[in-house]
Amino acid sequence: MPTKPTTIQEYLKEIPEDRKVPFEKLRNTILENIPEGFEETMSYKMLGYVVPHSIFPAGYHCDPKLPLPFINLANQKGFIALYHMGVYADEKIYKWFVEEYGKRCKYKLDMGKSCVRFKKMEDIPYDLIAELIRKFTPQQWIELYQKSFVKQ
Repeated sequence: MPTKPTTIQEYLKEIPEDRKVPFEKLRNTILENIPEGFEETMSYKMLGYVVPHSIFPAGYHCDPKLPLPFINLANQKGFIALYHMGVYADEKIYKWFVEEYGKRCKYKLDMGKSCVRFKKMEDIPYDLIAELIRKFTPQQWIELYQKSFVKQ
């Protein structure tokens, strides 16, 4: 029976062998490109990149005890998932991402509202993900989040 990891290291140990390299490469792409101020943590039982309470004390409006989520990286049953709230909240970023993905990948984009599903490990556009990760500072994300999701 699978365990429920509570730390990043426990989570990483449970990644299947055939996904370890692409998963670690995606994680490193995030860590190397995410603007200062975001923090890596466990969030929603996956790797999370959040705006900590020290920067945004209000936290997540759905549960203010939680830091403000921004990106999550998860190993799902049939794919690796990258959840990016900026793509969900900013139509301009969404359009840019969809267009660029089509230029850089040979397989069709498999995407939900904020979730990009990587089923073909050999076709992950790490350079595009790096660009996407750099598009928001914590302050820019806070401003867009408040405008998009928090009722004033």
